[in-house]
Amino acid sequence: MPDTLAPTPSNRPDLPTEIARRRTFAIISHPDAGKTTLTEKFLLYGGAIQMAGQVRAKGEARRTRSDFMQMEKDRGISVSASAMSFDYKKFRFNLVDTPGHSDFSEDTYRTLTAVDAAVMVIDGAKGVESQTQKLFEVCRLRDLPILTFCNKMDREARDTFDIIDEIQENLAIDVTPASWPIGMGREFLGCYDMLRDRLELMDRADRNKVAETIEMNGLDDPLLDKHVPAEQLAKLREEVEMARELLPALDPQSVLEGHMTPIWFGSAINSFGVKELMDGIGTYGPEPQIQNATPRKIAPEEEKVTGFVFKVQANMDPKHRDRVAFVRLASGHFHRGMKLTHVRSKKQMAITNPVLFLAADRELAEEAWAGDIIGIPNHGQLRIGDTLTEGEALRVSGIPSFAPELLQTVRAGDPMKAKHLEKALMQFAEEGAAKVFKPAFGSGFIVGVVGALQFEVLGSRIELEYGLPVRFEGSQFTSARWVHGPQDKVDAFIAANKQHIGHDNDGDVVYLTRLQWDIDRVARDYPDITLSSTKEMMV
Repeated sequence: MPDTLAPTPSNRPDLPTEIARRRTFAIISHPDAGKTTLTEKFLLYGGAIQMAGQVRAKGEARRTRSDFMQMEKDRGISVSASAMSFDYKKFRFNLVDTPGHSDFSEDTYRTLTAVDAAVMVIDGAKGVESQTQKLFEVCRLRDLPILTFCNKMDREARDTFDIIDEIQENLAIDVTPASWPIGMGREFLGCYDMLRDRLELMDRADRNKVAETIEMNGLDDPLLDKHVPAEQLAKLREEVEMARELLPALDPQSVLEGHMTPIWFGSAINSFGVKELMDGIGTYGPEPQIQNATPRKIAPEEEKVTGFVFKVQANMDPKHRDRVAFVRLASGHFHRGMKLTHVRSKKQMAITNPVLFLAADRELAEEAWAGDIIGIPNHGQLRIGDTLTEGEALRVSGIPSFAPELLQTVRAGDPMKAKHLEKALMQFAEEGAAKVFKPAFGSGFIVGVVGALQFEVLGSRIELEYGLPVRFEGSQFTSARWVHGPQDKVDAFIAANKQHIGHDNDGDVVYLTRLQWDIDRVARDYPDITLSSTKEMMV
């Protein structure tokens, strides 16, 4: 098939219109708040799938659309961010489902550099949990707008005002109710839509069916008496009146600035409240935003295409040993067959087989626009942090890499396959699944991760994808820090501390530590040397 030609001025779609309809966002939550179920329902209402999978079902039914790694299918948890693109009404949604498990938070942090907003999912019974708070802080650092969905209202939940107070106090953000729940648990009937003054009733009989909407004229409408029992109706009227007096009204600008979050209540597993949330993302979520880069920022409406790699996933299709770079388009109108400059290597790449994602499924992307996320299959040329442009030497900034909190040595079960192990480890390091350090002294590699579950995932993937059983063993080192300073000072530091020195997969110098005392000693004895726990992946 010949490469697609660039559109001529006469047939080029309108760039500002296409950008304005895009909403690129991540879903963040504590594990088990219902994030993957909510993602399923988004795809269902976007027409991307016919039937939502059951995260807790057995066997094949468990294999939800956004979880494609074998371990995710086996455990029913998300450990890798996945991207999905679909249309909803007049909008184009680019949704990134992130790992909820804290052991995989680095993948989530990087994903948040590629989106313009976040949907925060909280459990109605548990409120703001630790991982939610950590992820929220990352959103705050990036000034990301946040929309909140309080899930599982069909189970016993906390008092609505208590939930809102907890969000306001713990996260220091104004909360405005977009809907108000009627009852909870077995008595949960639905919600009152506070933005459009209408009643939304939940259908318990069919979990994939859209709830019934009843138009009305405010809370005094006699129609309410027909659908809501008197006791619950009295409570609803009292609570909504209090909420309107005590809580701020929705201010769209404040939402865009990240100072206010609208909150919707619902039950994702019962398909309730999801459409209202999706409408809210379309109405109050931001269109693609300006991207930080050096030597200048990148505006989405620029004619020339730029994009950056925020994630690399190897072996999405184990039969083909492929490696797909997830690229967020920062500007312009991309079309298949374009030649883009790989800024780090200064070489041109012809993008002949770009893909759009629906979880593990993909389709050839004939075109894409600023705000979209495309996949570029490659053989290791593209790394996290790489920027692609139509020639200008721009480098998107702010994609972080964090120092690992757990270190272990790794050995192949078969000593003759050490080279195979090195290849596998380098692949996973480039993917961002782990840090891999080669110590200056001794043989073998040290693998660093943020959470213990990552070792299990890594061992499982090396065996599944490379047929190479491995074992992890304790290391004398407990942490790693990147070394920065004038080159002559760094050289002298390396010479004097060889037993602590290693290199990461990019060849950058790291200082391997046993105790906090090691770090304190460097600060005291080497004032020109800086030890950093983060490394910006801007290459």
